[in-house]
Amino acid sequence: MDFTETQLHRYSRHIILPEVGGTGQTALLRARVLVVGAGGLGAPLLLYLAAAGVGTIGVVDDDTVDLSNLQRQVIHDEGSLGVPKVESAAARIRTLNPDVTVETHKTRITRDNALDLIQRYDIVADGSDNFATRFLLNDACYLAKKTLVSAAILRFDGQVSTFKAHLGDPHPCYRCIFREPPPRGMVPSCSEGGVLGALAGFIGSLQATEVLKEVLGIGESLSGSLLMMDTLYASYQRITVKRDPECPLCGTHPTIHDLSAH
Repeated sequence: MDFTETQLHRYSRHIILPEVGGTGQTALLRARVLVVGAGGLGAPLLLYLAAAGVGTIGVVDDDTVDLSNLQRQVIHDEGSLGVPKVESAAARIRTLNPDVTVETHKTRITRDNALDLIQRYDIVADGSDNFATRFLLNDACYLAKKTLVSAAILRFDGQVSTFKAHLGDPHPCYRCIFREPPPRGMVPSCSEGGVLGALAGFIGSLQATEVLKEVLGIGESLSGSLLMMDTLYASYQRITVKRDPECPLCGTHPTIHDLSAH
């Protein structure tokens, strides 16, 4: 595509990167990414995808902005209190980069709408804050043959990985690592256990980097790896994860063929 003078200036630091260039920036402008959750992870994720020039960004969230969100959800501000998060996020993105088309979905993602939403996009980024949604998105992305970039945070800890088991071996899915959701109440939510605000920015930015790498087809994917960070002690681990032949979703004899169990 032909860039305008404004676009050449805006994306100049991308275009001079040999791994990106004009071809890569064109790919970003043509990309469609769905972000599930406009909260702690979604806030930096959405901002950096928009700043990078991802052409179409879908935002899924059914919540409204609360004062307690502002400690970490930097895409919102006090003027957005009581406003649906998807609307607040969309307004901020439009002021940041008019090249970006924002598609808002003020809803909770469920087994009834997940496949329809996901099929409209190239890549899905999971910024949700509960296990039910993480497992639903994993299953839906596998069935829809879409790449999923997933992240999670709690207290001072974060993790990021990419899942594209639909491509076959050696790529695992989320269930290859975590077979089933933990029993209710075993793992606290951020509202119960707390979370360092800056951690959301750190992990969300890393998640955005992995999404951009997948769009551009550059570097080494996190598929097959789980990157774990303890920011309180500045420790990092990259754990190799193999595809599990016994996985009920992507294994040799799968038992999950649709989303009816969710």
